Amino acid sequence: MKEFKFGTYIKKRRKELGISQEDLCEGLCSVSTLSRLENNQQTPSRSLARQLLERLGLPKNRFIALWDQQSISAEALVREIRSDMIEFRRLRKEIRPQFQEKILEKLMELEEIIDPEDRSARQFLLAQQARLGSATGQYSIEQKLAMQLEAIRLTCPQFDPDDFRQGHYSTDESMLINQIAQTYFEAGEKRRSTDMYHQLIWNIERNDKELTGYASHFSLVAHNYAIILTLEKRYEEAIGMAERGRKVCIDHGTFQFLPGFLAIQAECNYFLGNIENSRKLYQQAYSLYESFEDEINLENIRQEMKSYLGCE
Repeated sequence: MKEFKFGTYIKKRRKELGISQEDLCEGLCSVSTLSRLENNQQTPSRSLARQLLERLGLPKNRFIALWDQQSISAEALVREIRSDMIEFRRLRKEIRPQFQEKILEKLMELEEIIDPEDRSARQFLLAQQARLGSATGQYSIEQKLAMQLEAIRLTCPQFDPDDFRQGHYSTDESMLINQIAQTYFEAGEKRRSTDMYHQLIWNIERNDKELTGYASHFSLVAHNYAIILTLEKRYEEAIGMAERGRKVCIDHGTFQFLPGFLAIQAECNYFLGNIENSRKLYQQAYSLYESFEDEINLENIRQEMKSYLGCE
């Protein structure tokens, strides 16, 4: 009954979204394998099922009974590492090294228990290693970019940074593409970076609006894109992207990036000479960060308001 439900479930959802079998299974399995899954003639591995469900925007936990204990343990460890990475980014720089060591140990543990044929798990592992660095220090930009491109091509073998608009990507794949775009910017390839963000935003809006997690997914990418546009002094474009992100946050009740969008608009308005708008937006962003108890971003806002507006 579970097998039948799984195959029927994904087939129905795929057809509702108008996704071909070829697009859904690219980099994950063969079309013939997907056909067998959809016709309930084969049970998927946990990793393959998770990736298929993510690409279709479907909940993953209801099929947990299909997989073995080792796969379940790996999945639990992945969730821990995701949570740790979020916390890591919020920490002050002086206390990050000890926390980094903790995450590296978990990545080593994950590497030992995942199936070598599990492309999704290998992709996650490689992407986190690229972001975190090793015990001896950060990877160079060139090393990090090579690792990220290797990671995305584990499940999207034909991925081309200059032309990927037409693909269908899971949330993990989109987040990895977002990281690749950031790394290109760090490498000085700014035009390629902004073009990648433009394609990624287009892809998310085209394919993901009806999927679970669309708002948080769009908001993260739009936030990073707006920051890069600001750094490029493309202030009006940055304001426009931040405004699109702000509206998505409000319309969907997802507020994590809302103060960030306001802060970006505040900074851009300052450089465009709209001082009163800038002041108002900074105050709104400050109040939200204060309610979130986000001390790092509060301090950033204080410094910008002091530097730009002379406010203490």
